[in-house]
Amino acid sequence: MDQTVLIFPKNKFQEVRVGIREFKGNDLVDIRIWTIAQGVDQMVPTAKGVTINIHLLPQLLKACRIPKKFLKQIRC
Repeated sequence: MDQTVLIFPKNKFQEVRVGIREFKGNDLVDIRIWTIAQGVDQMVPTAKGVTINIHLLPQLLKACRIPKKFLKQIRC
């Protein structure tokens, strides 16, 4: 089960892809930077990203909210 569930642009040459993967019986969330390969008009995955067990997803979501809260506090 490899399925990309979300793609959004990072910049002119790269995009972020979020996917659900299965590896050795474990369901994983993969968040990875994809880029245009030199000399090819096709996106390829880079080593930049993170793959975590789906059971850790609530903690990852919590961690993603922290910077926004922090920025609100320091800008007030």
